[in-house]
Amino acid sequence: MTAEPSGTRPPAGTTEHSPRTRSVGLGRIIVAVYGVFALSSTARAGYQIATKFSEAPVAYLLSAAAAVVYIVATVAMAKRGVRSWYVTLSAIVVELIGVLAVGTASVVDAEAFPHDTVWSGFGRGYGYVPLLLPLVGLVWLFVNRPRTPGAGRGGAPSASR
Repeated sequence: MTAEPSGTRPPAGTTEHSPRTRSVGLGRIIVAVYGVFALSSTARAGYQIATKFSEAPVAYLLSAAAAVVYIVATVAMAKRGVRSWYVTLSAIVVELIGVLAVGTASVVDAEAFPHDTVWSGFGRGYGYVPLLLPLVGLVWLFVNRPRTPGAGRGGAPSASR
């Protein structure tokens, strides 16, 4: 048995699906995609707000909100622990609601969105990845959820920490 560095063990009474972190294997790819979206949406929103804010303030603020969601999801997903799992879950649920709400609104009332956001048209400008990413993220999160000892595959996430 190898010793783990201090601070990397799951909270007492819980175990992680993976002995390391959720950002291993497929999880590493998902974290990387979220990181790319965090960087690209932050850069896009920052540029739009700094140079063209008066043209479409709602669209640019929605892009900034998307950037914040992607940043939170990326950072929380890269960490381990029950608290990070819940923060990641919350961020991805907000992301999914945002994609569906903004996507629907931008299709139903295109005039209200004179400029695209990351989530306009359900992520059309990004190859619909913003629509698929939270679905993949949610499935991956639930497969890799923290479990209580002895709960088996169907164990619920622990409420501790």
